[in-house]
Amino acid sequence: AYLDVSYPINFNFPENHRWRSKITTPRTNEFTPNMALGYVRKDVGPDSRWGMELGVQGGYDTSLLVPAPTPQGDKPVPGGEVLRHVHRANVSYLAPIGNGLTLTAGLFNSFIGYESFYSRYNGNYTRSYMADNAPYFMTGVVAQYPVNDTVKLAFYVINGYNNLSRPNTLPSYGAQVSWNLAPRWTLTQNIYYGPDQSDMSLTFWRTFSDTIVEWKGDAWTLAFAYDVGTEKAVEQASHPRLFWTSGVLFARWNVSGPWSLGVRPEIYWDRNARLTGSEQFITAVTSTLDYKIVAGRHSGLLRLEYRFDRSTGQQGGYFRGGEVSPGVIGLTPNQHLVLFGLLWWFDADSAPGYGFRDFFSGGHRTSLSAR
Repeated sequence: AYLDVSYPINFNFPENHRWRSKITTPRTNEFTPNMALGYVRKDVGPDSRWGMELGVQGGYDTSLLVPAPTPQGDKPVPGGEVLRHVHRANVSYLAPIGNGLTLTAGLFNSFIGYESFYSRYNGNYTRSYMADNAPYFMTGVVAQYPVNDTVKLAFYVINGYNNLSRPNTLPSYGAQVSWNLAPRWTLTQNIYYGPDQSDMSLTFWRTFSDTIVEWKGDAWTLAFAYDVGTEKAVEQASHPRLFWTSGVLFARWNVSGPWSLGVRPEIYWDRNARLTGSEQFITAVTSTLDYKIVAGRHSGLLRLEYRFDRSTGQQGGYFRGGEVSPGVIGLTPNQHLVLFGLLWWFDADSAPGYGFRDFFSGGHRTSLSAR
C-alpha cells in the first residue's frame, strides 16, 4: 500500500489552481491527494517460475493519464477513465533458457526514463517534464534476458506510446540495452519505434530515444538522461517533421542517516507543440530535502521542495492570477513553487534506494515490479 499527499504553494496564485504543461502533480495551492495505491505481487525466480502483478490506484496523479483526442493522433481507448486506475495487471514466466529468459504480458511499467511515476522512488517529489512526457505505463509483451553480469537486453511489443490511446490497429516496438560499464557506472539505451497517428505508413512512425548514464556511490547518486523524439505530422498538409528533446541532470546526496538532498536541473524543448501542446522551451531547477522514517514494514518520507520553472516561446508560460478575458487565465514566463509532501507505504519487502529503473536491478521506472 502507498499514500502520497502534498500541499504545493504556487506563487503565481492561478485562479484555476493548475500547473500548466504538467501531467503529475497538476494541482497547486490546495491540499492534493496525489496517489493512493494498493497492489499484490509475486516475483519470478528459479524456484517459482510464475509471477504476477495486480494493483489499483487513484489520485490527482492519475487524472491526466488519459490523453485528450488530437486530429489524426491520440484517440482515448474505450473505458480509459476506468483503466487509468489500474496500476499493474500482468503475468510473468521465467523460462529455463540460458541465463533465464523472462516473459511478461499485460500492463506493466514503462521501460523508458529515469524517474518513476511514484514519487517515493525519486530523488525529488515532483517529476521532470522529461518524465511527464514519456510513457509511464505500457501494455503488451516483453522478453528480457541477462546476457551476462554486465549486459542485459529487453525487447517489447506494445500498443503504443500512450497505453490509454489507440489511434490505429498496429503495435509499436521497443528495445533496451543496459550495460554496467564499471562497478559504479551504468549506461542504458532505450528505443521506441511505432505508429502513433491514424496513418500507419512507415513514414509517419514515431522514433524516440532515451539515453541514461548513472554513477552510484555510497552516499551520492548522479545521473544524466537525454531524450529526443521525432515524427512527421499526418494532420498537416505538408507533413512537416516534428521534433522534441529534453535533458536532465539528477543528483542525490544522503547527508546523514534519514536526511537526504536531491537537486535536478532540466530543460525541455517542444519545438512543434507535439508533446506538451505548446511551442515552448522550458528550463527548471528543483531542490528537495527528505527526512525518512522506518518502523518495521512501514516507511514514510517528509519532503520539503522548492522549484523554479521558466517557459518561453511562442506559446510558453504558466498560469497566473485570474482571467484576462472570459475563460482565459493569464500567463507569465516564470513560476516559483514551494511544496510540502508526506508519503507513507507498507511493503512485504523493502524497496531499494534511489536510482535507475531497470528490469534487472529492481529499480524504478523500467522495473516490472510494483515500483
